[in-house]
Amino acid sequence: MSNPEQLLASFDAKIAEVKQRGDRMQAEMATVSVAERSQDGQIAVKVNHLGNLVGLEIGHAVREKANLADEILRTVQRAQSKLAGAVQAGMPSIAGTETMTELVQQLHREFPEPEPQGFVDGGHAAPENDGSRFIAEEEPPAPPKPKPAPPRRAPEPGTDDDYFSDGDYLR
Repeated sequence: MSNPEQLLASFDAKIAEVKQRGDRMQAEMATVSVAERSQDGQIAVKVNHLGNLVGLEIGHAVREKANLADEILRTVQRAQSKLAGAVQAGMPSIAGTETMTELVQQLHREFPEPEPQGFVDGGHAAPENDGSRFIAEEEPPAPPKPKPAPPRRAPEPGTDDDYFSDGDYLR
């Protein structure tokens, strides 16, 4: 049987080693980030290891672009989808381990590759975007004017056209 003090010392050493590996892994993970540019190069984004947007640059040429928000989001999604590869390259301390495999799979699930630009579910072409994300506030069209009622024919002589023709409606 082992000495209890040696057993505790061995256990403490293993805990210290695991903590040191965890700290090293956390430090390596914090250095991972991905930068991406839009197709026209006017929008640059940077996401950190958690996929959070930490940097954004917008060129002057696209600041008034109607679909600017969509283009920014698409660029962020492309950057996020590259995180799994960046983590594999940036974390040598856990390369080839089960932990790395699980981490990469989780990143792929969380940040999938974005759909191609113009893709619409169902295979139809994307609707034309007039650049507006909101319905324009326009004056509603005036309701059509009613057609004038046709003139009434004069009652034939001797017929009572008016139910209350005797003048008393409280009979």
